Amino acid sequence: MSSSPESSNAERDFVRAHLDDLHADLDAWLRIPSISADPAHAPHVAASAAWLADALRRDGFPTVEIWPTPGAPAVFAEWPSADADAPVALVYGHHDVQPVDPPELWDHPPFEPTVVEGPDGPELHARGAIDDKGNVAFHLLGMRAHLAATGRDTPAVTVKLLIEGEEESGSPHFAGLLREKRDRLDCDVVVVSDTGMAAPDLPSAVTSMRGLADAEITLRGPAVDLHSGSFGGAVPNPLHAMAQLLARLHDDQGRVTLPGFYDKVRPLSDRERGLMARVPFDEREWLAGPAASRAATGEAGFTTQERIGARPTAEVNGMWGGYQGPGHKTIIPAEAHAKLTFRLVADQRPEDVADQVRAWVEANLPEGVRADVHAPPGGVAPCASDLDSPWMEALLRAIAQAWNSSPDDVLFMKEGGSGPEADLVDQLGAPLLFLGAGLPTDRIHSPNERVLLSMLHRGAEAAAHLWRELAAMQRG
Repeated sequence: MSSSPESSNAERDFVRAHLDDLHADLDAWLRIPSISADPAHAPHVAASAAWLADALRRDGFPTVEIWPTPGAPAVFAEWPSADADAPVALVYGHHDVQPVDPPELWDHPPFEPTVVEGPDGPELHARGAIDDKGNVAFHLLGMRAHLAATGRDTPAVTVKLLIEGEEESGSPHFAGLLREKRDRLDCDVVVVSDTGMAAPDLPSAVTSMRGLADAEITLRGPAVDLHSGSFGGAVPNPLHAMAQLLARLHDDQGRVTLPGFYDKVRPLSDRERGLMARVPFDEREWLAGPAASRAATGEAGFTTQERIGARPTAEVNGMWGGYQGPGHKTIIPAEAHAKLTFRLVADQRPEDVADQVRAWVEANLPEGVRADVHAPPGGVAPCASDLDSPWMEALLRAIAQAWNSSPDDVLFMKEGGSGPEADLVDQLGAPLLFLGAGLPTDRIHSPNERVLLSMLHRGAEAAAHLWRELAAMQRG
């Protein structure tokens, strides 16, 4: 399935002849520290949106607008096809990035893009290199390649882009933006470019993303911090209670113990498990590489790949309380705190989790300890592509051409992460496709984030093929 350097097509020839344009775009865009989670970077997020809008206008999009929200701005662009019956494709991505902490772990400054020679070829290191500026930038070159290869003045399908600025902050205003701009966003299919592939030489298509819900738990014991010598062993310690509570979050089979948590979980079909098993996976290499862990663990009866992409999870993201300064302060603390997140799969709903967490806390709370559970409204619902739709067939053909492969050889992957794609489905009613160029080894959200440049080149080519394939599929 690996690509051949001797092979050629018009889209690839154009991409290869204009790689410097893609690299220059990324070098400029990645220097903007568009960290949406930090209010101090709000001007940089705005500057990132302005840069993208200028780049889209430069590349020929006749309609480009910056859409403000109560938070960070999104960028909208549209290039109508001259063909009256052409389908409409909406590309989704984001231009904000994760914080860079801890900065001392970066080999190069995170907002100074640096090309490093790696075992699979040149890599570009910077925050946002793949998540998600690289995945968005390849569409700029892909559109130009599509027009050049087909000899068209307009794309074969009407292409819209919606690139938001708050994905790394949970997309708090995205659903509202979709409702507000609903009439501008009508489309036949949504192309999500915020994912990746299994390996450089393994053409792949993500077919689903998990949902997300979160909760913060506060346990309260005595009204004030108490002297541990005078009161220890005689009154409840909220930190002890929190440790016991969190230890009961999973049973001895690795299953989440929230009441009703699995009631709506759609079982994995034999077909789904078979498709996931086709993706090569060396657990030992995974542990030594991207997982950086000593052992694999999780729900019994499922493979590591199934646990990551296709099963619901509960994780403790943080816990704190009491004294944490130098030396000792011999107290029984008045409070203990913990943050939890839950990844959800098909048919689960994030709005159900809050009541499940409250019931679980109440059932496991020791006498003398009070609990407050804060579960923000909203959350992220899981979403999936239709594996048998003609839209998916067009995507598989586009990916296969970019990787010199056959559509039957394109692997299906389930993405363990979460994003606002379910909002797109709910608001627009359009099917989802996923086209991204990331790799499991790209260290997204971590120090030394990188993208393999050859993956971006293939991504641009696949995008160029996709517009032609979608148009041909629609015209039958």
